Amino acid sequence: MSFNIGLSGLYAANKALNVTGNNIANVATTGFKSSRAEFADQYSNSIRGTSAGKNVVGTGVKTAAVSQMFTPGNINGTGQALDMAIDGNGFFVMNDNGSKIYTRAGAFYSDKDGYVVSSSGANLQGYAVDANGKIIQGVLTNLQIDTSNLTPNPTGRISENVNLNSTATAPTQTPFDPTNTGTYNYTFNTDVYDSQGNAHQLNQYFVKDATSNSWTMYTTIDGRNPADPTSTTPLSNKLPFKSDGTLDTASMTEGPVAGGMTIAANKTFTLSNWIPAQKNAAGVWGANGATANVAGVNLDMLGTTQYNAASATTAKSQDGFATGELSGLTIDESGNMFANFTNGQDKVIGQVAIANFANLQGLTPIGGTNWKESYASGVPVIGAPDTGTLGQITGGALEDSNVDLTGELVNLIKAQSNYQANAKTISTESTLMQTIIQMT
Repeated sequence: MSFNIGLSGLYAANKALNVTGNNIANVATTGFKSSRAEFADQYSNSIRGTSAGKNVVGTGVKTAAVSQMFTPGNINGTGQALDMAIDGNGFFVMNDNGSKIYTRAGAFYSDKDGYVVSSSGANLQGYAVDANGKIIQGVLTNLQIDTSNLTPNPTGRISENVNLNSTATAPTQTPFDPTNTGTYNYTFNTDVYDSQGNAHQLNQYFVKDATSNSWTMYTTIDGRNPADPTSTTPLSNKLPFKSDGTLDTASMTEGPVAGGMTIAANKTFTLSNWIPAQKNAAGVWGANGATANVAGVNLDMLGTTQYNAASATTAKSQDGFATGELSGLTIDESGNMFANFTNGQDKVIGQVAIANFANLQGLTPIGGTNWKESYASGVPVIGAPDTGTLGQITGGALEDSNVDLTGELVNLIKAQSNYQANAKTISTESTLMQTIIQMT
């Protein structure tokens, strides 16, 4: 019996050496989870299935389990756009030729068709976007990077915060002439875009009226009348102010303004008849073949003030942009994949999905730092990162192996000592047997 006990100890020590060796071998494997060998003692049972009582002697040791430790590894930045690490619970969901596999190794690449894949060619799963750029939750698909140019967006809304100096005086030179700086007090330009992504310059000039709380705003696009590119006559609108320096919207009458922009119900200005233009080879201005935003261009100047400070534009925004080429990719904590374009715009092209399991120890390792679902693991809970118990995504980074190399080297020494001790048990038993044989 002692031979068997010692032999079981040798098997156990060898198993511990194998587990430790595997951990050490994968100390630099991205997303690797270390394992530990768990052992249990053995006892012989009687024919009725009960032990022999308080004098029973164990029959050795057996391997109860080899459990994986799903503790997180360190997350280190790589600077690679498609590298991802999960900070918290969860696994990346991969489609391996129709079979779902799960991994913590987030080194992904783009294949020739733009699909996001692992080094083995498995497709990263996530949620696609609809035509409006909204994430389609709940429907897993192979994530793909759209490399096509971003469609231009004609300007539909402009918002400006401007202060006009209350101490300014009406210009002594009249009439208004954009080429004569002595005929206006303040001016600035804003880029606006047509349907083809062509940039045009919206010119705004502000002239203090003889009336203390009134200004006249003159507007051109590319120095031309927006509705008639052959004309340089600007549009003209009044900007009345209250005594506290804020815009007096109550005195602005809703509706069309002769020679100016229409005043909308909310007291913003609407430019509904802009004809995008350009100068031809002969130097003659005419329509460029593009169109303006079909709903017109809304100019919000409700934040305009008249205070005793230098005339200045404090904030400005507009929603149009030119076409853009894909220049990069970024991924946020929620797994949203943003395509970055040369025109400064960002566009959501998909969202990474991650999965978690009720019993991680029930997952079946299949190599390549991948696992498969099993009956013991339970079915996966798949969702968007940073929701429920699912972790966050760290873009441009990878999760290191969670192997504690120092601890593993100590385990190696312990396993070696255990092996030697069990070998000594067998050697001692052999010596005793030889002694008995010699006595006979």
